[in-house]
Order: sequence, then C-alpha cells, then structure tokens
Amino acid sequence: MQNHQISLKDATSVKHKLAETMPFNVRMFRGQLSKTEYLHYLQQQLAIFETIENIGIPHENLKRVANVQHDINELMQEGHSPSDILNSTVEYQNHLKNKNYDEILPHIYLNYLALAYGGQMIKKNVPSTGKMYDFDNLRDAVATIRAVQKDEWADEVNVGFDFLIRIFKELDQTKI
Repeated sequence: MQNHQISLKDATSVKHKLAETMPFNVRMFRGQLSKTEYLHYLQQQLAIFETIENIGIPHENLKRVANVQHDINELMQEGHSPSDILNSTVEYQNHLKNKNYDEILPHIYLNYLALAYGGQMIKKNVPSTGKMYDFDNLRDAVATIRAVQKDEWADEVNVGFDFLIRIFKELDQTKI
C-alpha cells in the first residue's frame, strides 16, 4: 500500500476558500473599500511583512515592506489617517516572531503567493496605485518559494490562514 500525502494546496483549500470569502476580502476584490479602510488593511500587511522579512525570505524580489509603505504614504499624503494595528495582527506577529527561517517559510508561501496570484486580480480594484502587488521578476520570485515548498507545511499554513481570517473579521468590525 502506498502512502499518499495530501498536497499542500488540497490540505489548505478549505481555509483558503474561507479567507477568500471573508466579507472584507470580498469588498476589497470588488473595489468597495474606502481609502481609509484600505489604509488600515495596508498597515496590517506592513506589520506582517516586516515581521517575516526580519527573519528572512528566500529571494530579494519578494521583499514587500518598501512597496507597502509606498502605498501607505500615498494614502496618508491624500489626508487619510493611519489607525492602530489590530489585536489579531499583533497575535500573528507574535506567532511569527517565535519562528526561525525554516519555520517562517510556510507563512512566506501563504502571504507572498497571495499577493503574487490573487493580489494581481485585486490590484486593479484597490484605492491606491497598488505598489504592494508589484514584484520585480514575479516568475523568479514565485519560483524561489516553489523550490522550497513542502506538503508538510499544511498545518502551519492553516494556522496562518486562521490568523488572516481573524484579521479580516477584525478589519470588518473596526469602525474607522
């Protein structure tokens, strides 16, 4: 009898679908977020990417911090005020800070490929230039993640999805 391990994509598909269908995410995909709501989302993204990138990433072209900061600055220059980092984002940061480079890779897979794939569809609907979604040589950047990707990451990727789902819920509940 052969031991068939479920693929990473299949093992995370339920939570992936749940994250995609969160009301905040749906509104972002449809271009229905205000600039202030989108700024609040970007601040959460910046906090996550800063935490990950402080630990390490497999390729320089993946770096997101400067791009996210560009989008934040653009909205702030238009007069939109930043809000606080959400409790759910701080909890995700705390989870990530306890990881070493190999342990952070599932979260790189989750957060960076989300921008590389779904983000390319969302970009045209966000109320900024969407620099966060721009990668230098996207194909090579994605290939560096794919080269290290493991099906064994499924549990940790699902933990990451749990945090992102909580962030989307909190974003939806926050009145700004």
